[in-house]
Amino acid sequence: MLIVLATGLFAFPLILRDVYLLTLMIFVGIHILVALGLTMLIGFAGQLSLCQAAFYGIGAYTTAVLSVKTGMNPLFTSIVAVLLACLVAFILGMPALKLRGHYLAMATLGFGEIVNIVFKEWGAMTGGPSGLVGIPQMHIGGISVDTDLRYFYFVWIIVLLVVAFLINLANSRVGRGLQALKRSEDAAGTMGIPVARYKIKVFVLSAALAALGGALYAHYVTVISPESFDVFFSVVLVTMVVAGGLLSVWGGVIGASLFTILPDTLQAFEDYNVIIYGFILLFILMFMPKGLAGLISLGVDRAKRLMDRGVNG
Repeated sequence: MLIVLATGLFAFPLILRDVYLLTLMIFVGIHILVALGLTMLIGFAGQLSLCQAAFYGIGAYTTAVLSVKTGMNPLFTSIVAVLLACLVAFILGMPALKLRGHYLAMATLGFGEIVNIVFKEWGAMTGGPSGLVGIPQMHIGGISVDTDLRYFYFVWIIVLLVVAFLINLANSRVGRGLQALKRSEDAAGTMGIPVARYKIKVFVLSAALAALGGALYAHYVTVISPESFDVFFSVVLVTMVVAGGLLSVWGGVIGASLFTILPDTLQAFEDYNVIIYGFILLFILMFMPKGLAGLISLGVDRAKRLMDRGVNG
């Protein structure tokens, strides 16, 4: 599956040669990174967080401020941004992850709102409500990632590596431990699984992926503002993950892809686009309990069974 996706992505810009679609696919890749963090946190570990947009913003603003104010290499500042998000997630997670269910959701919601207020009010560093401009484009050594085509490949290489890593993680002992934790923290603890440590680690991983997406976003658009990282975007990210499918890494990929492309596609319907968007979301949540990834998996399994019957028959 991963090889097929990589092949299709490599051929995509060579076949279509459409700058608009290339730009859209760059945003799809960035949103996939951010959504995958939530897939691991909510789908595998069962920890509901509503502050993913805050870590997305921390990644974007940290690399933007450092590269604009100090002139440091964007690749280096992006690494610093991811590390800072990990540190903040560790500090926040220590007390917050002792909470469960909607209490955890409310705590992370409050943190997300605080971070967004900081982005708006700390004008000397963040540019305030107007945002920060003049963010340099990404360059690696002597290579400048200054075209849509180069940035497309740069973003999607990172996405493919992250997806491969998370699939291996999900199938590892740690991944099985996270799934046990989701079913019952008390039962997981009695089985010898270090519940607190696993929860902190997956929370930090989720923040790191969000910050990575934020850094890539900042150096692509070269101008950022607080509105891109508000609490509403955290809700959108949760929607992506739930609709895509919580039980699979591919759910985050599918959900982020669909709900990044869908709003743009529905603009053709003008005043009815919000209604259609809501109807599609409601239909998925009501009739696809395992999300789009679950539906696709079911279809593939049925196709295999039909093929087996045809061969044996």
